[in-house]
Formats: sequence, C-alpha cells, structure tokens
Amino acid sequence: MINFQLLKSYIKHRLTAKTRHGVHSPFVYHLIDKVIYDFKPRSDYRDIELLRHQLLKDKRYITITDLGAGSHINNNKQKQIKQLAKNALKTPKLAQLIYRLVNEFKPANSIELGTCLGLTTSYLAKAVPEGRIISIEGCPETAAVARENLKSLHIENASIVTGNFDSVLLDVIADLPSLDLVFIDGNHRKEATLDYFEACLPKVNENTVLIFDDIYWSKGMEEAWVKIKAHSEVTVTVDLFWIGLVFFRKGQVKEDFKVKF
Repeated sequence: MINFQLLKSYIKHRLTAKTRHGVHSPFVYHLIDKVIYDFKPRSDYRDIELLRHQLLKDKRYITITDLGAGSHINNNKQKQIKQLAKNALKTPKLAQLIYRLVNEFKPANSIELGTCLGLTTSYLAKAVPEGRIISIEGCPETAAVARENLKSLHIENASIVTGNFDSVLLDVIADLPSLDLVFIDGNHRKEATLDYFEACLPKVNENTVLIFDDIYWSKGMEEAWVKIKAHSEVTVTVDLFWIGLVFFRKGQVKEDFKVKF
C-alpha cells in the first residue's frame, strides 16, 4: 500500500533540498562533499553486503517481539529471516552513508537503538575499529541472529544489549562517560523519539552527532523532528529525508539544512 503522506513529504523535500553548491557553511559543505556524496566503493562494504545476500536467502523462522511502533501488528509473529532482510534492513546506500559518517567523526562511544539483524551494527563497527559500539534490540531472537552475524564478520568492538528501549537506553547512557554518536532507529513514535533525544542530552558534547532514522515516517515523526531542530542546544541539523543529523557544535550559527541524497 502506498504511503501518500510519505510520498508527498518526499516530493516536497526534493523540491526544496540543496546540493553542496547551495550551502555556505564550511562544516556542512565539507560534510556533503567529502562524506555524504562520497560513493566510492570500500573494502569494508564487500563482506557486509555478502552477508546481506546470505540473509536474503535464509529460510529460518524466528519469533518477532516488537516493542516499537509496529507492535500492534507484528508482536510475537513468526517471520523468516529473509523477510526481515528484505523489509527491515537499511539499503546499502543508506547503511554505507552511516559508515562514512562514523568513519568521519570517529566516535569513541556509539549507541545504536534498533539492531535488527546487525547489518548496520556491522557498518558502525567496521567504520571505527577502535571505537565501542553498543546496540540495543528489543527482540531476543532477532538479537541472537545479529550476534551470529557479528561473529561471522569477526567484529569484536560491538555488543548487543537486549531489552525494552525505554529502560535499557537509560542504563547504557548512564554507564558511558559521554555520547559521541547515537543512531536512533527504533520505536518510531513522536513521544518515544523525543524521550530518547532528551535522554541523550546530558551526555552530548560539541562533537556529538545524533542520527534519527525515518524522520518522515509519520506525521508524529515529522513533528518530533521539528521539535528536535528547534531545541536550544542544537546548532546544526542536516535533513537527508531518510535520516536526520543533529549537531551541537559550539560557536556555530544555528542552521537547518535540507540536502538531496
């Protein structure tokens, strides 16, 4: 079924978004030119995408425990791994963008909210081998498959915590000295998204980047994105339609950018 609201938002975004040539901020121009629009192949991509192809053929069934916005239709349903791989994983284009962002900013401590099968977790971990990645997943059986996948890629700097985001995230944040990067890809509700944003604020620094997934997924998510952009501690945001980037750079003029991707 076509999501007409999403389609309308996408068309509006394409008509109003800029490329690097319409951006005057040196920081954002560099980000677009050297990171967002860097489509060169990298060796790290190959093994992860090979794993994706394997998952797309995986006929095993697992029981889905969905604690997020889809819980009213997906909770405790049997699904094949290949279905999840087809419908729930980030596209290579988007997952590789997240890799480049992490590779650019080199966060020491990163949190991913929503592990799924661990493909994006793998991109996060490969992008910064010296960093620490903590991924939170609400579904135990999905998390178990993700751990298998991390092991198959010989990834040792990423760990998966299983549990309800609302409680687990606070515990994970409390144990970290600072938050350098947070990728919020779970529970696509307005209130939950704003709660996760507020939970991160005490540990952010001027080099922190928050990445919000599916900022146009629903009217509520659009409203959450508007509130996040307006927050007094936020200085720069970059709206790529599929994801939104949030920065807290001191001394930076407060600006919001829409960029074609």
